[in-house]
Amino acid sequence: MTKPRILFMGTPAFALAALQGLVQGGWPAIGVVTQPDRPQGRGRTPAPPPVKLLAEQFGLPVFQPEKVRDPAFLETFRRLAPDLVIVAAFGQILPSEIIHGPKLGCINIHPSLLPKYRGAAPINRALMGGEEKTGVTIMQMDEGVDSGAILLQEETTIGPEENFGQLHDRLAVMGADLLRMALAMLLSGTLLPCPQDHRLATAAPRIGREDVRIDWGKDCRQIVWLIRGLSPVPCAHTLFGGKQLRIFAAAAEPADVVEAPGTVIGEAAGALRIATGNGYVLLKEVQAEGKKKMMVRDFLRGCRIAPGQILGK
Repeated sequence: MTKPRILFMGTPAFALAALQGLVQGGWPAIGVVTQPDRPQGRGRTPAPPPVKLLAEQFGLPVFQPEKVRDPAFLETFRRLAPDLVIVAAFGQILPSEIIHGPKLGCINIHPSLLPKYRGAAPINRALMGGEEKTGVTIMQMDEGVDSGAILLQEETTIGPEENFGQLHDRLAVMGADLLRMALAMLLSGTLLPCPQDHRLATAAPRIGREDVRIDWGKDCRQIVWLIRGLSPVPCAHTLFGGKQLRIFAAAAEPADVVEAPGTVIGEAAGALRIATGNGYVLLKEVQAEGKKKMMVRDFLRGCRIAPGQILGK
């Protein structure tokens, strides 16, 4: 089999390694579909998505439909006539024509061990759930949410202090490597689909506002999992003095607790000990509202937090 003509669909930084691997590997990418430019920053100036910038560097045609279901884009899709569509964190639900139209179908890079963590936030949710391992799946897309047949899968151990940003970057590279392997197997005819066991499926919904607020009444380990799963973005937070305090790094200290959840116990070895429902959380890296991110020892030099104060109120 000759190398297929590939249409790549992706938007955020997670998709960059895969697109770069395709181009540098000599795979014939006929175009890149990504989300429209969106307002960002305080000035709300429209900014291009990361995949658009990389595609332009490679001189690839870029398409930015508001909705891929629009007849105008579907006409463009028919004109391009790709043999294969590759999707990596694109951000829109695809119509049946894009999923099934190409002769080799449509494959997706998903950063979880499917059928676990189907949905928009698999990396965050795996960390927030205290998982010790995760991975990347190359799957054949269908009309469901990450429910298509598994083509290849690779597992990795999650580091004990690894956060979302670190795991995200590592899985992006793993996904690009696994995609190249899948394409080589596709050419050789050895890439065989394996249906998912839908009974084992778990959901990984998009992170909402209610997910990022710390509930100090929970177990200290669950709170640290939350902090790791949201660091550095969108970042878990609490209230201190009526203002938002963002928390980027922390450690758990299981113990019997008599203090009310959220009570500041005091500084210990450069960290700030906070009572929880079942132990203590040691804050290590924080950002006060309107300030820069900093280690707690530096934060405490300019901000007095007295023992007995309660966070979250």
